[in-house]
Amino acid sequence: MVFSTLIFLFAFLVITIAIYFIVPFKFRNLVLFAVSLVFYGWGEPSYILLMLFSILTAYVFGFFIAKYRDTDQKKAKKYLAVSLILNLSSLLFFKYANFFLENLAAIPFLSGLSPIEGLRLPVGISFYTFQIMSYSIDLYRKDTGVQKNLISFGAYVVLFPQLIAGPIVRYRDIADMLTDRKESFDKFASGVIRFCAGLAKKVILADSAAAVVKTFRAANEYEPSVLGAWIVVLAFTFQIYFDFSGYSDMAIGLGRLFDFEFLENFDYPYISRSITEFWRRWHISLSTWFKEYVYIPLGGNRKGILKQYRNIAIVWLLTGLWHGAAWSFIIWGAYFGIILMIEKTFLLKLLDRIPRVFGHIYTILLIMFGWLIFSSESLPEIWLYLKMMFGSGASLATDMVIYDSVRLIPMFAICIVGSTPLLKKLYDYIMGKYHFAAYLNPVLSCGSLLLCTAYLVDSTFSPFLYYIF
Repeated sequence: MVFSTLIFLFAFLVITIAIYFIVPFKFRNLVLFAVSLVFYGWGEPSYILLMLFSILTAYVFGFFIAKYRDTDQKKAKKYLAVSLILNLSSLLFFKYANFFLENLAAIPFLSGLSPIEGLRLPVGISFYTFQIMSYSIDLYRKDTGVQKNLISFGAYVVLFPQLIAGPIVRYRDIADMLTDRKESFDKFASGVIRFCAGLAKKVILADSAAAVVKTFRAANEYEPSVLGAWIVVLAFTFQIYFDFSGYSDMAIGLGRLFDFEFLENFDYPYISRSITEFWRRWHISLSTWFKEYVYIPLGGNRKGILKQYRNIAIVWLLTGLWHGAAWSFIIWGAYFGIILMIEKTFLLKLLDRIPRVFGHIYTILLIMFGWLIFSSESLPEIWLYLKMMFGSGASLATDMVIYDSVRLIPMFAICIVGSTPLLKKLYDYIMGKYHFAAYLNPVLSCGSLLLCTAYLVDSTFSPFLYYIF
């Protein structure tokens, strides 16, 4: 089940809110745990047992880690290792087994190997595995206390607002909220407003950009053109931002309905002046996870520049693989890792000296090439589009592409403005200057909900891009 469906909006969510606020507080984590399993099982019933196994193993080993972390660190480390191996093994098997089998089969003496038929990636496994791992590691580091209530721990892992596509929530960030929440009308209203804003991003902007990507990809297959190729990449650049940030907005909004405050996952990444800044603003929860649990333990920025490069290379290889078991994702990770190394060596200093506009142009162009790699299904497709974008084997523009691109100017203009803080600054200014403006919130939220509902009634199912990770 995904947020941008009528059954979620007008059945699942309504019933969940009703039950949650009817029952006493001591049963509310149980309600969240149960409805989250229903939410997950709606699309992945066969993998509920796998998720419950992950929850149970982390819960049980958490007691042993907490028991021995002060008295016998060696034993605590062994329990931590077993917990991490058990949870990582599921992710590695379901996500990467067929990738490795397919590539090993290319070796002559291993040509008899073949992919495992019917092996599907459990939805959300990359996200909830990282959450479970953060709990175990934080326990070992004494950054958090053990959760003794299995239902509360289960609710943390499967909490439906962020189960499918994040943000990746560290246990210590919401540990107190699991035991002490004070729901209020103001928080609930704030959650509704944030959810509706995210829904509008997804349904109106991301899905519109997705339609452009689909249309122009098809056109480029028959009549390749430079303009058509650039429009595909530009449209996908907006699609993935509004799709993923829209989901994060909805997740944060849904969390507030139940008095959970998740950390922000996006901070207007397309206004960045360097790739280093971009990755401080994009998918913040994932960047934070890799920094805290991989980069810093490897040595971080200490121990010399060569080891810093090694650490960056490891993190970005893992980041690419986390997104998917395909060479395109590995190349995507290497692409950004190399750029970050170059910026760290000398380019950041140069970017600080040149006019800001050139920094923005440099960054957005590199981001667009990154999304070209990310969105391509194969290495030949990446090469084909790179050649097409620079005129090799393609006309400058066909009549149809010129006509359609003119019609798309308003949509791209809205996307450009929507990916900057301009609208938020205008909103904050109006809310701060005019007292009556607060009454506009329910009007805007209801209006966007009605508009999105109309879109959903008249459209086909469009899952979130990060739904598959």
